[in-house]
Amino acid sequence: MSSLLDTAQIQSTVTDIADILASLKQEFRIEQTGHIDFNLGQFSVFKNYTDVNLLSSHAVKNKNNDSYILFTEARPKLNDHGKAMPIEQHVWALAYLKHDFGRVLIRRETLVDKIKELIHPVELDFAEDKAFSDTFYMLVSDRQKAVSGANRNFRNVVMDVRLDDFVIEIVEHTLIIGNTKTRCAEKALHLAEFVSRLCTTCD
Repeated sequence: MSSLLDTAQIQSTVTDIADILASLKQEFRIEQTGHIDFNLGQFSVFKNYTDVNLLSSHAVKNKNNDSYILFTEARPKLNDHGKAMPIEQHVWALAYLKHDFGRVLIRRETLVDKIKELIHPVELDFAEDKAFSDTFYMLVSDRQKAVSGANRNFRNVVMDVRLDDFVIEIVEHTLIIGNTKTRCAEKALHLAEFVSRLCTTCD
């Protein structure tokens, strides 16, 4: 696999699913799945939507096990004035993990997070991996499960995520990564690289 991809040559404005898939197929083995219920309703990243519809799902074929690219459309909840919001079109990546992480949320740490942490520590930090802990805000439901699952290999793959604005959510063995910005080819490529590396390097 190339070091991610020469994304300078990719039009980030490409939002059509067929065009995004064409970009993905230049770097990965991609196959359309049959009907799979990914149980997206279990993820809190969709809590601000009344409806999340899976438009199509595609397997990213890896040596050890497959990961997935999901194209969704989601209807946001009504805004403060009761006005209906336009339907949003997203791309997410999903992987199944060997370890049970419990419930985990990972995103880049902000200054506000750091201040809150001084007053009321809630996140999981790794004393042996200050770079990871300084970069990411990691909330967990079960510290023992999360520490066991988030080993050095896992943390290294997360450290290499090339998206600035993303969230990783794990519910037991299922991980999803993405954001609620409009889908585009560049984002899809970054997500596919992440889950492919995750499935290849993490046992």
